Amino acid sequence: MPGKANPEFLRRAISLATENVVTGRGGPFAAVIVRDDKIVGEGVNTVTVSHDPTAHGEVNAIRAAARALGTFTLAGCELYTSCEPCPMCLAAAYWARLNGIYYGASAADAARAGFDDAFLYEELRKEHNARSIPSTQLLGGEAWASFQMWMDSANKIEY
Repeated sequence: MPGKANPEFLRRAISLATENVVTGRGGPFAAVIVRDDKIVGEGVNTVTVSHDPTAHGEVNAIRAAARALGTFTLAGCELYTSCEPCPMCLAAAYWARLNGIYYGASAADAARAGFDDAFLYEELRKEHNARSIPSTQLLGGEAWASFQMWMDSANKIEY
C-alpha cells in the first residue's frame, strides 16, 4: 500500500519530462523514485538518444535508484511518473518491488500523443503462436539445467 502521495514529487517528474522534450533528448516521459520522502533516483526517456528501446523514464529511474541504494530491490520506495506506465515499465515496477505508483497523464493521454500501448496489452492476451512476433520453445530440457543448477546452488541470492 503506498504512503501518502506528495504532489511535489510528481511535479518533479513532469518537469523532467518537459525539459526532456525542450532539450530534444527524448520523449515526454520521466520518473522519480522516492524513499522516506527523499528522491533516490530520477530518469527520463532516452530511447532515441541512447538507441535503447528499454530506456523509458521509469526504467531509467529504477536503475538509478537501485544503483544509489546499492540493491536490486526497491521495497519501501514509490514511483512518481509523468505518465501511466506502459506494460514494460509496470512490470519493471513489480520486479523492483515498489510500494506504490503515482502517475500524471493517463495511458489514454499518451495514446492521444501517439504513444499507444493498447497493442501490447492485446498481444499479451494472445497465444504465443498468434502474436505478431511468434515465440516457440526450443531445447526446454537443456534449458532447465540452468534452473536446476540455480535451485541446487548454496551461493544463490534469491530475488
